[in-house]
Amino acid sequence: MTTPEINRASIDDLETIHLLGRRTFLEAFAKDNKEEDIHQYVNEAFGKEQLTKELTNPESEFYLTSLDDQSIGYLKVNYGQAQTEKHDLHAVEIERIYVSEAYYGKSVGKFLFKKAFEIAQSRKASYIWLGVWEKNLRAIQFYYKHGFIAFGKHSFLIGKDLQTDILMQLEVTPSSSIAKPIKNEKRDQT
Repeated sequence: MTTPEINRASIDDLETIHLLGRRTFLEAFAKDNKEEDIHQYVNEAFGKEQLTKELTNPESEFYLTSLDDQSIGYLKVNYGQAQTEKHDLHAVEIERIYVSEAYYGKSVGKFLFKKAFEIAQSRKASYIWLGVWEKNLRAIQFYYKHGFIAFGKHSFLIGKDLQTDILMQLEVTPSSSIAKPIKNEKRDQT
């Protein structure tokens, strides 16, 4: 596989992110959730009005990755007040890394993760954090493999189904491409 391209998305990419976000989320999670719950979530989280708010938030960034002019995945990072939970303002959250199912196992997720790490380094973030569904073993293994450690849990609503996400973090250092995990301590989330 040739190396995919990655470009920062703008409001002009709303339709692409709307379609790609819905499709990749359904590919990843539809089989493990009730149809009415997954569709309610997708309609809310990937609706054009919601995505417009996210794309125009100055503390969020979307990146589209493409191969042969076809969008195959995307990354969304948040920092500052855009983070989905109260965390250190010197942290960067990876809210979404989604890849089209046809490209699973082809290092596209790793490619997007490296971009997130570069963003965190450029922002001089102390660490990157994310939430991953406790039943998404494939993603959890990916993050452990890349040095993340679990530090807590939070609830996540898919439709009417209350689920649990594992919160994971990775220390960011200015000189490394992949950082060492930080101590497994809960941060003050107040």
